[in-house]
Amino acid sequence: MPFLVRHRQLVAIATHLGIAAAAYLAAFALRFDLELHPRWLAMVAATLPLLLACKLVGFWSARLFGGSWRHVSVHDVEDIARGNLLASTLFLAVMVFTHGLRGFPRSVFLLDLLLCTLAMGAIRVGIRLARERGERRAVRRIETLALIVGAGSAGIKLLQEIEQRRRLRVGVVGFLDDDPRKIGLRVCGTPVLGGIDDLPGLVAAHEIGEVLIALPAASGAVIRRVVQHCTTARVRHRVLPTLAELVDGRVMYTQMREVKVGDLLARDAVRLDLPRVAALVAGRTVIVTGAAGSIGSELCRQVAAYGPARLVLYDRHENGMFVLEMELRTRFPDVALVPVLGDVLLVDQLERVFSTERPDLVLHAAAYKHVPLAELNVLEAVRNNVLGTHNVARAALAHGTSQFVMVSTDKAVRPTSVMGVTKRVAELVVKNLHREGRTRFAAVRFGNVLGSNGSVVPIFREQIARGGPVTVTHPEVTRYFMTIPEAVQLILQAATIGGGGETFVLEMGEPVKIVDLARQMIRLSGFEPDEDIAIEFSGLRPGEKLYEELVAEGEEQAATPHERIRVLVAQEAPPPLVEWLGRIEDGVAASDTDAVMRTIRMLVPAYTASASLLATLAGASANRGESGLRHAGEPGTEGGPGAGRGGVRLRRLPPRPADAAELSATAAAAPPDARRAPVG
Repeated sequence: MPFLVRHRQLVAIATHLGIAAAAYLAAFALRFDLELHPRWLAMVAATLPLLLACKLVGFWSARLFGGSWRHVSVHDVEDIARGNLLASTLFLAVMVFTHGLRGFPRSVFLLDLLLCTLAMGAIRVGIRLARERGERRAVRRIETLALIVGAGSAGIKLLQEIEQRRRLRVGVVGFLDDDPRKIGLRVCGTPVLGGIDDLPGLVAAHEIGEVLIALPAASGAVIRRVVQHCTTARVRHRVLPTLAELVDGRVMYTQMREVKVGDLLARDAVRLDLPRVAALVAGRTVIVTGAAGSIGSELCRQVAAYGPARLVLYDRHENGMFVLEMELRTRFPDVALVPVLGDVLLVDQLERVFSTERPDLVLHAAAYKHVPLAELNVLEAVRNNVLGTHNVARAALAHGTSQFVMVSTDKAVRPTSVMGVTKRVAELVVKNLHREGRTRFAAVRFGNVLGSNGSVVPIFREQIARGGPVTVTHPEVTRYFMTIPEAVQLILQAATIGGGGETFVLEMGEPVKIVDLARQMIRLSGFEPDEDIAIEFSGLRPGEKLYEELVAEGEEQAATPHERIRVLVAQEAPPPLVEWLGRIEDGVAASDTDAVMRTIRMLVPAYTASASLLATLAGASANRGESGLRHAGEPGTEGGPGAGRGGVRLRRLPPRPADAAELSATAAAAPPDARRAPVG
């Protein structure tokens, strides 16, 4: 055995040439009905060296000497056929131009080709069958009977891996597949017992203990259907990772995991124009604000994968920045990282960072995004989301940044919350600044992301772990959902499309009922909703609405080169910054919430303030002895005429015809549940 291992290549060559010689002799024997006269034997002996030389060339070209005979595959059989065809063609050509074909039986060429190909393939397949039969002879202890959903390539590979690993102690009873052409067939010796809808009956009939879902490319609707049947049958179920998660095409039982809520909401994989995204990032300096947040940190990961010259992490969250930096240095050791504990409200700090790093691309993800907190901290939300965006954008403009992309939200459409309306005003900031220099500004608007900090998924998971109840605001509330990596991929793709000044909208699929999401998460945790875990409705919180939208009035969608991205075309240009930004700055500086929100209402007429905010503002006005809300800059307000940023006096918006009494009356007349009405 050591000799065979040391001289494996020579042994393989000798074996192949021996098979070729035997096949050549057999071809002559078949040609003459197994009667070989001395004349034909002499012809065999004379031409055999030439044949073996041609076979050696053909087999070497097809790389037959390096394959494993114990693990032969269809590709190996193809190589055998190709090598023999090349060798036979070469042998025929040499015979014609050297010996001539007079007196040579021409049918031997075809017989030799067939016999040699069949012999080499049969020997390999026989060795593999003997190996597999020997492995199956060993006694396997089966503790769990399983069904595999999906009789495609992933399911077949999963079956093979289970059978090869005796320690798994799993026996596969059969496949389930919705392809009617497969039902009733045997795939790799295992029957296809029925379709997905037959699952509950088959689980009971065969005492199935586990269902293995081998559908890595399936849509969320299909996975939801399988999970629903498994829940009905009360059987454990696990799923293969998605195609994006599988490595090197390997499908392993050890990769099976519990079904996650992201699997239920999955859509087709995002198709990226990789060369354009790489050109956007590779070799350039990129700064990500809000880098420690859910979206910001994923932006950093995906940007780092494209090899930027420098990646500047900008955030004021110290612990989050520390964890992110450690992760990125481990995963991307060749990327130059510049972690900056910074605040978008500190203009001098932004100036220093931008003048030092000279970023080519700014991805602005820093924002306050929790609706209830923004309702209670109006001025801080305005300061961070509006003025912070303006500060970063001004710094980018001043230092020659090529491109600036702001992360926005679907809550900016017909906003009913402070968070949503401040993000809408931030979009207006970006649109205005596009006109002032060479920097290309754009905003990307999308809905909720699964698993982000403070989103419903981790909240529901924690409530389920405590034994419930799971709280949902309203039985009819719906939201658009997207996974964090998917959203970030589309943000980067949108950045490659725009020429500047656009607002992009990501295709979010169908909106999902939050109560349905809660029920699915309860079932995925092994419980039954309303029986094991209760669901309670708490009512819409201030600033929330029943449904979200992606396109506002006065905007039209237009197609882009990417099927999952749309660009919004506004019918009217936004009001110039000089007419309103100073009013917001003065109001924030004077802590005059009334004045700030007056200005914002003028900028975003579709904004509907929550009843609680209206009542708060009306109460504040009454305490100051005023008749109601006034505009910043009107006589009697603390934010009177003043200079804008940099000492430049800003022109003010004209007073709105409606006076403060109108809003006060609205607040007083608003019923307690007025905030629950969807915006129309």
